Amino acid sequence: MGRAELVAPDWPPLTEEETCWLLGRHPGTGGLDAVLWRSPRPLSAAALVRPRAGRHLFVKRHHRTVRDAAALAEEHRFMARLAARGAPVARVLRDRDGATATVRGAWTYEVHTALPGDDLYRDAFSWTPYLTLAQAYSSGAALAGLHLAAEGWDAPPRGPLPLLASHRVFSAADPVAAMADFARARPGLSALLARVPWREDLARYHLPLRPRLGPLRPLWTQNDWHGTNLLWDGDRVTAVLDFGLANRTTAVHDLATALERSAVEWLRLADRGPAAVHLGQARALLDGYRSVRPLSPAEAAALPELLPLVHADYALSEAYYFHTVLGRPDQALETYRDYFTGHAAWFTTPAGRDFTARLREWVRTAPSPTPDGCAPAPWGGRGAGRGGVSGVSGVSG
Repeated sequence: MGRAELVAPDWPPLTEEETCWLLGRHPGTGGLDAVLWRSPRPLSAAALVRPRAGRHLFVKRHHRTVRDAAALAEEHRFMARLAARGAPVARVLRDRDGATATVRGAWTYEVHTALPGDDLYRDAFSWTPYLTLAQAYSSGAALAGLHLAAEGWDAPPRGPLPLLASHRVFSAADPVAAMADFARARPGLSALLARVPWREDLARYHLPLRPRLGPLRPLWTQNDWHGTNLLWDGDRVTAVLDFGLANRTTAVHDLATALERSAVEWLRLADRGPAAVHLGQARALLDGYRSVRPLSPAEAAALPELLPLVHADYALSEAYYFHTVLGRPDQALETYRDYFTGHAAWFTTPAGRDFTARLREWVRTAPSPTPDGCAPAPWGGRGAGRGGVSGVSGVSG
């Protein structure tokens, strides 16, 4: 499953020169005063900056092979819709040409307003347990609020980008053919799969876990829900960060992702064993979610079925990113083995089967009482902390 250790960023850090250039293209900022913090997350380059005019801003840079201007614009339109419906997400500034994504050479930039709240997980690995049960509960409530705000957004699914969540392979009638199609749409992924017995792996690990789903309503979702992508006032969520993986999936897919990414310490399983599985947090997150948005019967039935394979499409997408975008075939192979296959294999172990069985129990019962006397609203409290932003998406910590 890998080990919990910091990795070097995939991309060079934002320089003062390019940040000055970027803010110079955004009216009302007055240009750059200071770079306050640079994100350590590996999959993009980002920084919190202080402009000469106005409040702090969060600047993020992508290579155009990962996110071009059109792809960023998809995310920004979704964020604008959420904000219009009261969700605590950042406002994306427009440059002097009216665009929310600014292009310079091989790079694509975005500039967000900073949000209120404390960045409690700024130095944590991206997928990490919550600090308290109350935070897990508040996280679930906030996710449900986001889903309510997203209802009615009918944009089509996004194209075959690197680093993108979806649920296409194992929702298909023929997952083997769907996985081959998935690879053909992403140049280089087929070359990676030629190095591994992927059909045998699917038969051994994935197909026995294949979810049998009833009809679920499509919904645009965040798809990267964990503590490091949230801001906090104590145990209450105040803001939601990072919509880089947003796509058209379903609400229950997003909820399963949130459970999978926080309830199991994947990078510490080898060292911690059963202690790396946080069933209490999973229950709290689920109950927080249902306190705001109860699951339909079809969603309650689907959630335990989705959980063991909710990671799969993104794992393949990340393998494609390492293999084709970064030219690191060995890291792509490691991602395939540890993430795409390794996570599915864990759900066939006694601990993995127990997690899924517990989830089947929980969705059949009423939510438990709110932990620690906390009663968060859908968005938690109205924190007024330093307005820090980290939340740069990434699986590698």
